[in-house]
Amino acid sequence: MHPTTAFLQLNMANQYFQFRRFTVCQDRTAMKVGTDGTLLGAWAEVGEGSGPILDLGTGTGLIALMMAQRFPDAQITGIDIDADAVEQARENVAASPFSDRIQIFQADATTFAVSAAAPFSAIVCNPPFFVDALTCPDQQRTTARHAETLTYSQLMAAAWRLLADNGELSVIIPFDCKAKLESEAALRGFFKSRECAVKTTPRKPARRFLLAFRKHPSAVEQTEGVIETSPGQRSAWYESLTRDFYL
Repeated sequence: MHPTTAFLQLNMANQYFQFRRFTVCQDRTAMKVGTDGTLLGAWAEVGEGSGPILDLGTGTGLIALMMAQRFPDAQITGIDIDADAVEQARENVAASPFSDRIQIFQADATTFAVSAAAPFSAIVCNPPFFVDALTCPDQQRTTARHAETLTYSQLMAAAWRLLADNGELSVIIPFDCKAKLESEAALRGFFKSRECAVKTTPRKPARRFLLAFRKHPSAVEQTEGVIETSPGQRSAWYESLTRDFYL
């Protein structure tokens, strides 16, 4: 487990997490509030224009809520294949000040890509990342964490169909999954537009990568972020990125 994720979970009584403008309850979802989702929700951008935003695999609805706070003119759609997650995300959205701009549906990415009516200016996804690994006896957690339920190829195919021509797809991925995801993105026709290497502490190598893709080539913006300068001490970069969300 990511050290900062553990820090977050230990300080929220494990049932809910209180953000500045909304609360995320999480007692019925496999994936709890953690650093990965918070990073992605704070880092992702929309493409040109102010069209709708899609959160693929919304879980608790955290990223959908963060995007709604950051982009006050955008309509947000969140989808998840897990019924309990969908129910909880809907409750979190209903209790938020953004309830009139967020819709949550139970659907898988491939089916939704066929039925969605309009393209999205931004797609955000904290995808399942375990590949060729032992699955967990807890089927809900396996669905949330293992790429057998949403392969990188399926993710990129759905994103290509759903993303507007000038939109941007943003994901967060472990360092050892980066090459495979980038390969699938390239095979589908995507070009990487932004990359942020995320380190836990200054002396450790990057363990997570925030990646953004577009349908047309451009110069790749490459940056680096550090989460903690010392155990329990958030860095200036992380504070700046998340200051609008944490109490």
